[in-house]
Amino acid sequence: MDHVIAARAQMGTSLAFHIVFAALGVGLPLLVVIAEGLWLRTKKRAYYDLARTWSKGMAILFAVGAVSGTILSFELGLLWPTFMKYAGGVIGLPFSLEGFAFFIEAIFIGLYLYGWERLSPKAHWLSGVPIVISGAVSAGFVTMANAWMNMPTGFRLENGKVVDVHPIAAMLSPPWLVEVLHTTIAAYVVTGFGAAAVCAYALLRRSAEDRREQVRAGLTIAMIVAAIAIPLQWIVGDVIARFDADNEPAKFASLEALFKTQRNAPITIGGIVTGDGVRYGIVIPSGLSLLVAFDPNAEVKGLDRIPENERPPVAAVHYSFDTMVGSASLLLLVAIAWTIAALRKRTLPRWLLVGIAVCGPVSVLAMEAGWFVTEFGRQPWIARGLLRTADAVTIAPGLDVQFYGFSLVYVILAATCWWLLRRVGNKPRGGERTNVARSRT
Repeated sequence: MDHVIAARAQMGTSLAFHIVFAALGVGLPLLVVIAEGLWLRTKKRAYYDLARTWSKGMAILFAVGAVSGTILSFELGLLWPTFMKYAGGVIGLPFSLEGFAFFIEAIFIGLYLYGWERLSPKAHWLSGVPIVISGAVSAGFVTMANAWMNMPTGFRLENGKVVDVHPIAAMLSPPWLVEVLHTTIAAYVVTGFGAAAVCAYALLRRSAEDRREQVRAGLTIAMIVAAIAIPLQWIVGDVIARFDADNEPAKFASLEALFKTQRNAPITIGGIVTGDGVRYGIVIPSGLSLLVAFDPNAEVKGLDRIPENERPPVAAVHYSFDTMVGSASLLLLVAIAWTIAALRKRTLPRWLLVGIAVCGPVSVLAMEAGWFVTEFGRQPWIARGLLRTADAVTIAPGLDVQFYGFSLVYVILAATCWWLLRRVGNKPRGGERTNVARSRT
């Protein structure tokens, strides 16, 4: 296997695996806190049981996410030593702050899990709030580092060396806010639809008759989060599209496979990307110009303005973008259908439960495709305009063997996580009543 391809494959596999657990680690604590808060307010047993079940899942996902995240931190140095040489002293601050946020999250997860019978109900619920905040903040700091890779700032290059470093300016590079918002909301989209899909699947199979009230409560909470998050994601995505058009034209032109700079630029959906255009795609005339400038006559920069050796892999970016948008469209439609049914207080029809169940894996697909857009869209740079990916890779041998070895580790981790989550989900209710009784005194 080619040296650069092996390194990129290993890093890409690690990121694709870790991002799922990172997203659930951000979103699931919010569902847990909401469920326990509803129990404190209503005293309905279903919410208590739901919070305890979800909290066990939260612990499992946190552990797996910590392992995969640790692997990634080592891979940055092992696979990309030249990148760390340039970037380590510039973007060390967000990584350090992410570490602090991670440890705060770990401390309060311990307090939350072991405090069910040891803390008062209100104090226990409050101990979950820092988990929600620190999880989101932790992901935000990591995303800041990725934003810097897209638009490096906060330093100068002098004789090939990084000097005059301003850590705050580097951390707050131009895309940081939109990227952090997009990534954080994506975590709530994935968690909301993921948890709702599990509940919908249980209702369809009638496999949780003894916990039907708990499952219905879980479906409602998860879908409320999803139905709020998905339209917000569309709004932020629209802002990012215009930001990319102004600041990352090579990436934006690749999203739409726009090979020629033109006015009345169309939006092209799907199709087959060739060396100079797209065949058999669905074309929306002037759509891209309207998206970028709200003007159908606006000029949009195409790939003809980008040197060939600085163009991203157009087909990979375009197909990933279409997958992300198509998946997000389905999620939005299902969220709207559920909201209408919920407002009318009608029993959810079977077709809607099937749709919600399908939206679980579809939400993960949308998130992964969005991540591919970010990473493929930055190529051939690992840090845009500063360092090319091919120049940043290690010269150490055996990367292909290392790739296969780590892939096996991820398969084992995924299988173990799935087995543990199934055990938690299928565990019969009972035995956890002390805190319920205490709340009544």
